[in-house]
Amino acid sequence: MSMSSPFAPDETLIDAAKAIQDKAYAPYSNFKVGAAIRTPSGEVFTGVNVENAAYPEGTCAEAGAIAAMIAAGQVKIAEVAVIGSSADPTPPCGGCRQKLREFGGADVPVTMISRSGVTLTMTLDQLLPGAFSTEFMD
Repeated sequence: MSMSSPFAPDETLIDAAKAIQDKAYAPYSNFKVGAAIRTPSGEVFTGVNVENAAYPEGTCAEAGAIAAMIAAGQVKIAEVAVIGSSADPTPPCGGCRQKLREFGGADVPVTMISRSGVTLTMTLDQLLPGAFSTEFMD
């Protein structure tokens, strides 16, 4: 089941996010998040949220997936999938929207998934209009 979207999300990417979600370390909130990103070459990198007793020192799933991508020598995101423990499709937090935008263009699709499998797909530009970029640093 999915909400209206002009983009057909990559089911393999959604499956990767779902598969990794249970590995999240969320003993304090019990809100487990899994993220999967695909590069233009087709490689998929995943991440999970990792909480810490010293809030807010945890890390987000999207940040973990980005770190894995960078460690593998990739620097460009083509598509993203994020699943959380929510009844509604789980969007990336504000900080992760900026992190994703660092490596993905405005038109990169982000599919957000609920715990029951409902999906919503938006572009990075829709999720973070007016994103800060290197253009502002000139």
